[in-house]
Amino acid sequence: MFDDSNIIAGLEIGTAKICVVVGEQTADGAPNIIGIGQSRSRGVRKGEIINTEQVEEDLRAAMSEAEQMADVEIRSVYLGVSGGHIRGFNNRGMHTVVSADREITEDDVQDVIKNAKAINLPAENTVIHAVRQHFFVDGHDGVTNPVGMLGQRLEVDMHVIHGNANRLQNAIRLVRGTQLEVDEIVFNGIASSLALLSNDQKELGALVIDTGGGTTEFVVYSDGAIRHTGVLAVAGDHVSNDLAYGLKVPLSRAEKLKLEHGNAMVVEASKNSTITITNELGLALKSINTGHLQRIMSLRLEEIFQLIAQELEQAGLSDYLRAGVFLCGGGSRVPGIVALAENVFQMNVTLGKASAISGLTAALDQPEFAAAIGLVKYGSLKKRQRVKRPSIFRPTIFKDVMGKIMQRS
Repeated sequence: MFDDSNIIAGLEIGTAKICVVVGEQTADGAPNIIGIGQSRSRGVRKGEIINTEQVEEDLRAAMSEAEQMADVEIRSVYLGVSGGHIRGFNNRGMHTVVSADREITEDDVQDVIKNAKAINLPAENTVIHAVRQHFFVDGHDGVTNPVGMLGQRLEVDMHVIHGNANRLQNAIRLVRGTQLEVDEIVFNGIASSLALLSNDQKELGALVIDTGGGTTEFVVYSDGAIRHTGVLAVAGDHVSNDLAYGLKVPLSRAEKLKLEHGNAMVVEASKNSTITITNELGLALKSINTGHLQRIMSLRLEEIFQLIAQELEQAGLSDYLRAGVFLCGGGSRVPGIVALAENVFQMNVTLGKASAISGLTAALDQPEFAAAIGLVKYGSLKKRQRVKRPSIFRPTIFKDVMGKIMQRS
């Protein structure tokens, strides 16, 4: 039995699966993965809960499996959130230093951060994260810690991620209904990037794309900080729907064809080959051209990548991804998807694996577990930051989120 005070659990309630990853914080502060549980997700659509009873049942099954493997009792979780309602943007705050000697203090830093977070959001939305990028002192940029410097005007750039408070509440209340506490809510895209990227890759500039069943999250790092985030309500389920429509087969059959014969690229050897579909008795019903199946998949996956590439081009970030693109999520398992992404982004693309985390190899090497593993790493970072210094993911943000959410309950 592990020491419960060092246990960190990450929970991802996804469209295709519900996943719980359990980690133990070691003596040096690093997370060690000791358990994982998962179940099929039946009550989630496009990353959002549509049937609480089904989700609660599936959540309990995944939680029980994780607890049994880790030999612990999970009391609280870091909860990953997603959905088309989540948005991210950059905002700058400014503060005038009023001390007589113009020396910048920690109070000045907190004031400028507070000003950067004073943003006008839709009434129904609330901030999930406000991530510090870098400071400016009298126009001089790239300052990471201005305390002790002399200056008259202090500015800070922050990346703000926000979402609909009621939709966030649905997931939080469901988890609490299973007698679990929610330590904090975390955007799934940030969790995935924490699992996959090293500090050097964040400095060089990297794009992380997490393609699940109902949503595709993406995060851009440059110069060590988050520069851009986004969510597309298009993912693996849309590929299955396209196949069902284009091949004129039931959705369940289309999903099976995708898994058994799918490819993100049209393979030359498959252009003239066929797949024979049989009924329960083994009698042939129809034949499907493999090349046609792959072409349908390729077009939809290419569209997802092109939408992301266009957004990054508009944001002026395409030339800052020197470490390349990192793919994760269940959708990244499609054969040929790395080659397709390289064609679209015209840069190096890697199938991401969890880094700087020890533990169960079976979990660390699987791209579909990246978000849940990243939630554990996020929790580990928060535990260390509480001891060492204030977090760039300010704990007050979660309190503000919960406060607004509970007011709406």
